[in-house]
Amino acid sequence: MADRKTERLMNLIFALLATRQYLSKEQIRQAIADYRESGQQAFERKFERDKEELRELGITVEMGGNDKYFDDEQGYRIRRDEVELPDLDLTREEAAVLGLAAQVWEHAGLAQDATTALVKLKAAGVTVDPEIVRMAEPKLSANEPAFDAMWQASTSRIPVAFDYRRPGLEPSRRHVQPWGVISWRGRWYLGGFDVDREAPRVFRLSRVVGDVEHLADPGDYEIPEDADLGQLAAAFFPAEPDKLAVLRVRAERGQSLRRGASSTRPVDEATDEIEVPFASVWDLASQIASYGPDVLVRSPEALQQAVLHRLHAAVEDAS
Repeated sequence: MADRKTERLMNLIFALLATRQYLSKEQIRQAIADYRESGQQAFERKFERDKEELRELGITVEMGGNDKYFDDEQGYRIRRDEVELPDLDLTREEAAVLGLAAQVWEHAGLAQDATTALVKLKAAGVTVDPEIVRMAEPKLSANEPAFDAMWQASTSRIPVAFDYRRPGLEPSRRHVQPWGVISWRGRWYLGGFDVDREAPRVFRLSRVVGDVEHLADPGDYEIPEDADLGQLAAAFFPAEPDKLAVLRVRAERGQSLRRGASSTRPVDEATDEIEVPFASVWDLASQIASYGPDVLVRSPEALQQAVLHRLHAAVEDAS
């Protein structure tokens, strides 16, 4: 229920932001599936509650008419100039982190529904801002069958049970209080408290066998305030640098790589060659790929291939 409400609120925000016109209640109802599937009284109650929740979040739902000369039906909209953030000056590293955040859209159940709502508005003759439609498009995805159930459980604090297969072993039943889902070295993991072992653990989602069972209602347990999925994953998958990468980097570029370099020498006025110790090919390849043509891998070959793989994947996602 919490996820459905979140989807409805996000779809309402998209719909009211996507046009400069005031939308009537009926237009809003027909655009959003959860409203459309409700009876008239239930829709009225949901809509009033949702407007109030948006106001509590600092989002003002403006009410008015589309024709100032006639007393037409009152409608609703959200003024973009009141909710848009100012332009942000992001570093490459910060931009890469925001890019990774796009992975949650498809699996939060928001992108498809929000886009559908806007298409319905456009079909009804409402002028829709295409920037909002692009905002709703998912960029990346996760293919693990357990992803959606684990995401829902971790965001709603629902304990889960599932069969988990470790390499070379038969599947075993696990009971976990999820803290969150994290992408670590190119794979998705669930982090949380293992009830059977009475300790925090991480579980690779690709090793979950069969369906995930939700064991209780949302909010069944509390997540520790000091829970840190990154630290938890690092504790279970420690890695000390044991390899050396030789990279060609354009001048004034690749600052995060330069900070970790063990040596730097100029090749010419526009290029430096640096040596970077590393442990994970995948981690370093992801970092290098974020710099595009500004960084070239000289060695090792495995790192070259990993960077090419990431760049090809990025091109396919954009096409």
